[in-house]
Amino acid sequence: MRFPTILFDLDGTIIDSIELIMESYRHTMRRHRGKCPPDEVFLAGIGTPLRVQFAQFTNDADELAAMIATYREWNLSNHDRMVAAYPGAVETISKLKAAGSRLGLVTSKNLGGVKKGLALVGLEGVFESFVTADRLEESKPDPKPVLTALEDLGAAKDSALFVGDSPHDVAAGRRAGIKTAACLWGPFTRERLAEERPDFWLSSFADLLALCNGSTAPAAF
Repeated sequence: MRFPTILFDLDGTIIDSIELIMESYRHTMRRHRGKCPPDEVFLAGIGTPLRVQFAQFTNDADELAAMIATYREWNLSNHDRMVAAYPGAVETISKLKAAGSRLGLVTSKNLGGVKKGLALVGLEGVFESFVTADRLEESKPDPKPVLTALEDLGAAKDSALFVGDSPHDVAAGRRAGIKTAACLWGPFTRERLAEERPDFWLSSFADLLALCNGSTAPAAF
């Protein structure tokens, strides 16, 4: 394997949960503010923790906690009907695991939500490291979550690849000193992702498997 260690983001990378996320934000803002900002406000921050997203609207700790609670209640209640794995995700990740890859998740979601999503799509027991929003104060694009996953797995930087759909993923991986692969099936444009200078482009999970098997995936320039 070209990359013995592979780190993944979750939402927008492995599972298609973007509409669930956006509707959870809309519901929360209607409940607490009576109206919603343009979707672009929250789309820009996908991949960052809820506390960061809602801090745009309040600096009151109690209100911030209440907004996060409202979001999570709606999100978890509607999770299973609005979430699915992206095409090829489960098969590719299972093949990488079977081939001996060490796999980790680096996400801005809490661990409970992560495990719910993985169970829904059939990826329980696959990942060895979980770096989540309730584990670290630092969040992507800070490199600390990526470095923590590498430490969990005992992996060297030159052995690792970080796969993600957001600019925050690419920036975190680059700042941590590892190779990055930008997924083009998430909510961010190629132009926005290119600003963070990923090492590789992925148009499908087949591209990831080819890259890890030593084939040449489209490089970012």
